[in-house]
Parts: sequence; C-alpha cells; structure tokens
Amino acid sequence: MRKRVGMSVMAFIVLLFVAACGSESSSGSNDKEVYTLQAGHSLPDDHPYHLGFVEMAKNVKERTDGRVIIEIFPFSELGAERELTEGMTLGTVDLVVSSTAPVTNFVPELEVLDVPFLFNNRESAVEVLEGEIGDELFAAMEEQGIIGLSWAENGYRHITNSTHPIEKPEDLEGVKIRTQENDIHLAAFEALGAQPTPMAWTEALTALQQGVVDAQENPAIVADQYSLYESNQKYMTLTGHVYSVAIYMMSKQTYDELPEDLRDIVVEEGQKIGAVERDMIVEMEKESIKTLKEQGMEIIEEVDIKPFQEAVRPVYDQIEHQDLLNRVLEAQQ
Repeated sequence: MRKRVGMSVMAFIVLLFVAACGSESSSGSNDKEVYTLQAGHSLPDDHPYHLGFVEMAKNVKERTDGRVIIEIFPFSELGAERELTEGMTLGTVDLVVSSTAPVTNFVPELEVLDVPFLFNNRESAVEVLEGEIGDELFAAMEEQGIIGLSWAENGYRHITNSTHPIEKPEDLEGVKIRTQENDIHLAAFEALGAQPTPMAWTEALTALQQGVVDAQENPAIVADQYSLYESNQKYMTLTGHVYSVAIYMMSKQTYDELPEDLRDIVVEEGQKIGAVERDMIVEMEKESIKTLKEQGMEIIEEVDIKPFQEAVRPVYDQIEHQDLLNRVLEAQQ
C-alpha cells in the first residue's frame, strides 16, 4: 500500500510539472499575438493574382517570424470583385487583388484606366501607374478606406465568341457580349455595334455555356484557365482593346489595427508584389495562347486595330475625369 501511494504522489508531481511548463509556454506565446489576414480574389489558384499573394504571404511570414499569416481565398470564395472591394472599405476583408473596374464604384477616377486603347504599350502603362498619376489615384483610394499597395495587371483583354471570326468592328454588329459591370466597357462595345451584357464573372460562364451571350472579353490567361473552348468559345481575336490594370490592396481598417512594425512589413511586401505578378502574366500569357490553339480555338492574331480605335474614340468624350484622361495621354507622348 505504501508503495502504491508513493507512485501516486510521483505521478501527481509530474502532472504539476507538465502543467507548469504548459502554462509558461502559453503565457510566452501571448506576448506576441499572431495576426491572420484574409486575402481574396476572383480567379483560380494558379493565376498570377494568387501566385503573387502566395509569394507575399511567404515573405511576410518570414519577416514577421510568423506573427502575420496571410490566408488566400481564390475563386471568389470571399465574394466577387465588387464585394471584395466593399469588404475592404468595411474592414471585413483584409487584402484583395482585383481589376480596377469594380473599384471605380468607390473611386470614380479609376474609370480612366478602363478607357479602350488608353496606353501605347505595357511599358508606358507601368511608367504612368508607378509615377505621379498612380500616386494620386492611390491617395484617392485611401480616402475611401483602401490602401493601394502596388499596381498589377491581368494582361490585355481580347474578344472571344461562339459564332464567327471577328476581324473588324462590323463583325461585332449584334453580338451579345458579356462585359464587366463598368459603364465605359458598356459604352465602348455599344459603339462597336455589339450588345453588351454586364455581369459578374461567376455568372458569365453559365451564360456562355447556355448561349445567353455569344461572346466575352478577357485576357488569354483567363480564357485558358477557365477552358472557354468548352463554353462554346471557338474564336479569339487579339484586339488588346484594354490593358487590364489590377491592384493589390489592403483595408485601411486592417492597416490601422496592425502594430506599426508588422504593418510596415506587410505594406513593403505588398509594394513589391505587383511587379512580380506582372512578370508572371507576360510569361503565362504566351503559354495560354499556345494552349488555346492546341485546344482548337481559332486565334485571329493579325488585327488592324485602327478601325477599332476610331470606333470607340467617341467614348473618350463621355469620361467624367477629362483632365486625368488627358494627363495620361500626354504622359505617353
């Protein structure tokens, strides 16, 4: 009996020791709170939008010693682009990468970036966006509760359709085309003679499959990753009518709630990731066009852009922020 009691006492002492160690470890971990940020976007998890966030998350975790963890949600899991943008203004979404079109609902000046054939080339676009004009747009976003981290892109937008090759504006006459929920895009395709139908991308795939719309316009990488050749899209015309600007963004509320040392790291890494993402797009775009050809999609590559430019030119007069539009154009002369 005495031996059994002795063993019980020893076991009790061991339990107390383990509990004490656990308590000490727990109190030590509370000294450095871990912040988990949710990052959302609307495209697949192999798109550069996502891969950019993956790189950013890795760097942030390393530099903060694991105190900031970024969880990434693709495929509109946290909402479509407009909902994600609204979430940042409300502080319910921490980080977002999105095309600019939905953001114009909160920062109207950004509409200028959706003007067709606005930039001479990719290099001119980057120079404008990373200069004084881009800084001013980021300042306007911050007033709406959104921190602009860096300028990214989704490539050049092209037209795909299910009916016939499109080689000139007249070929768009009467074509039902899905567009983003953006007044400039709507006006541009109306000027080209098409019948634009605005809808979120989450609805567009079903509309294409069911023949509700004949066409859509997106970068080649989107047509590839969403296998649009399986959604009745037989033709792609490389119009490059819009350089699809995107932005890596952060909720101002999230920014304010993070300790200064941590938020500085998040911002610094966010500022780097746009250039990384753009490089990914350039390489993947080439591969996507190759894949689309292999899947049987007819690619119209030799396109005379001038008639398209002339057809949409009247849309320029509808832009509310004429001064900004002219500054962008003049900056490329």
